Amino acid sequence: MRILILSFLAAGTLGAAVSEQVLEDSIRRKLGRPYVWGAAGTKAYDCSGFVWHAFLDAGVLLKRTTARKLFYSLPPAGPAERARLGALVFFDQVHHVGIVRNEREFYHASSSHGTKRQNFTQYWRRLVSGYRKLDLR
Repeated sequence: MRILILSFLAAGTLGAAVSEQVLEDSIRRKLGRPYVWGAAGTKAYDCSGFVWHAFLDAGVLLKRTTARKLFYSLPPAGPAERARLGALVFFDQVHHVGIVRNEREFYHASSSHGTKRQNFTQYWRRLVSGYRKLDLR
């Protein structure tokens, strides 16, 4: 497996080395696992642990850190990038993070339901703090 190391000070571009399908497969293998604060897999996850492990299994080594530190370490995603698989979406004053699937859905580790695919309902949209990019193309 080829591992890319992403520096938080870099531009946030991963290039063509990681396909969207590889990332999607990595995420799907983690769905249905319980939420445990501070956990980073393989049996349970918190929100940032889920993001970290999904990218790790896809061949991208991110620093294991909190949602807040991740937000401030990566470049903002532009309007078109926000709807692309692999963009990170942050909620609740940057206390929660998920991975965008498309303009309607995202993946995250919910404290009440574990790792799951979630719709961007009105509830979630009002909690969005911002988006950050990890370009997978």
